[in-house]
Amino acid sequence: MHSKNNTDVHEPWSKKHKRVTKSSQGGLKYSLSNSYTQPLTNVELLHLTRSRGDLRLVEQYENHTLGYTPNGGSLDLREEISHLYGETITAENILVFAGAQVALQTAALALSKDCHSIVFLPGYQSTAMGPAMVGGDVTKIMLSPSNGWAIPLDKVAQAIQPGKTKYLVINEPYNPAGTLMSQQTQQELIALAKKHSIIIMSDEVYRLLEHDSNDRLPAMADVYCQGISCVTMSKPWGGCGITIGWLAFPDVSLKQKLIDVQYFGTACPSRASELQAMMVLRASDHILDKNLTIVRHNKTLLKQFMHTYADLFSWTEPTAGAVAFIKFKGPMTSEQLGEQLAMQNISIKPAYCFSDEVTDETDCFRVGFGEEKMPKALAALGAFVEHHKENWRLAMRERRRRSKL
Repeated sequence: MHSKNNTDVHEPWSKKHKRVTKSSQGGLKYSLSNSYTQPLTNVELLHLTRSRGDLRLVEQYENHTLGYTPNGGSLDLREEISHLYGETITAENILVFAGAQVALQTAALALSKDCHSIVFLPGYQSTAMGPAMVGGDVTKIMLSPSNGWAIPLDKVAQAIQPGKTKYLVINEPYNPAGTLMSQQTQQELIALAKKHSIIIMSDEVYRLLEHDSNDRLPAMADVYCQGISCVTMSKPWGGCGITIGWLAFPDVSLKQKLIDVQYFGTACPSRASELQAMMVLRASDHILDKNLTIVRHNKTLLKQFMHTYADLFSWTEPTAGAVAFIKFKGPMTSEQLGEQLAMQNISIKPAYCFSDEVTDETDCFRVGFGEEKMPKALAALGAFVEHHKENWRLAMRERRRRSKL
């Protein structure tokens, strides 16, 4: 745990990954890198909309103008989004953005620039490093697989600078590991933040993708007066190309600060995207059921892989979302493993994609398992492991022998 006043994080951590996996050339054949669930086609989305008799929405989509939408999103979409929350969250408590990354950066610039913030690593860079990107004073707390990647509340309490700490960023369910805090931990974190009047920015892009719905946490916007929930269409619903995200917050005094910054960014989402987002939200139960079926099936295959090669790989089993963070126990770093896999047309996301400070403990790689094509990619990974496993095991035995000398 440490603090930096002027952290240079303007280089995307995943830039190297995109080069290794040749993303600009169409990517590799077998991708375990993606973090979203199975996308629909537009034809499928329109079919779902027509099949439930929502013909007016289809007509709006086919005949909408190409004019500007209101800053922060049209009223009908914000009303539709508000149905995901409790009674205190209405359309007035929602701001729509062109994706969650824009929302996170807008909030960081509006709310964290002139105060002390607390973030957690490893993590998705846009989430974890937003306050540092805008030049804020930031304390980074490192999470650990030794306790299942849980947020250490004692370290949070130690990091708080009374009167200065005003912004805390969490990601639950957690990317890259797919873990989820308990409701008790959420309540204790809220109590700590409330005591010091700290805003909690909660990246909840994997919420609604809990593998067991009984594990679902309430949205931060529903349970904390200074909480903000950040959501995107891409993760639970697979609506990546819709490019719609939003912030939900009970404290309307934050709204104008956010709007003032949003004005200088992508202030207006496209109307086509707004209407597609409404179609998705009205078909939410169907889409979530479909995607959770895929996620659970693929997770079963991944668990079989982890069991088969338990001496070579370890993890904290994910309980939400469509990602897992896996430790390779063999004679290579996750970066070296990623490079070798890329040469075999297989893509993973090494540890450097989630932190600029990789330790032996956090040197894990992320795999995504939300798509229908994931089993073929996992089979390719399995074939690679089969080919190399005996050499790896020999190297591991030699390493243990040397350590005893």
